[in-house]
Amino acid sequence: MSFKEQRIQEINSLAETKFLSLYDIKYKNKIGKIKSWTVASRKNLEALKQQHFNGKKEKTDAVVIFAVHKESKKLVLIKQFRVPVNNFMYELPAGLIDGEEKIEEALRRELKEETGLTLLEIDSSKKLLPVYASGGMTDESMAIMFCVCEGVPSIDYLEEDEDLEIKLVSQEEAAELLKQDIKIDAKAYLALHLFAMVGEKSVNLY
Repeated sequence: MSFKEQRIQEINSLAETKFLSLYDIKYKNKIGKIKSWTVASRKNLEALKQQHFNGKKEKTDAVVIFAVHKESKKLVLIKQFRVPVNNFMYELPAGLIDGEEKIEEALRRELKEETGLTLLEIDSSKKLLPVYASGGMTDESMAIMFCVCEGVPSIDYLEEDEDLEIKLVSQEEAAELLKQDIKIDAKAYLALHLFAMVGEKSVNLY
């Protein structure tokens, strides 16, 4: 975006925590009026200003993992307690990218931490960088990575605030889950639809 096309005019911090911050952003609407929008972000104030005012490349915040388990040919899901919904929710394994960590490194680390499984190979035919969680509320961006993994599922590597179960779901079980009244993340919902249709061929390594 060139300077003449700049819509965001000012960014002010409302609240900052270790993993999430809240900003009031002043922007020009389509008829040139200055309006305010409240935005949640993984980025600190300086990073946002560098990105929007100085043209610095946006950093991808998180990795989301669409993994097929090699031995069972099942989709790897987790069922994790989420405070905002006060319930367990079906999700794909995922996590924030640490510092200057590469996306592939974050994938390998988060897959191991959340499921105990080991990354074997990444499907490099799918280029989905970046995608956004909820563009009306947050600029959080993520890389959705398709891969094959192996090993025995384990919760031995979880952090103390991570409360989850590991679910290996067959193609038939994916179709059945979609019929149930469950709490489910939007990315996991779409992943289940894809896996219910084509199974392990969702990852272009079979």
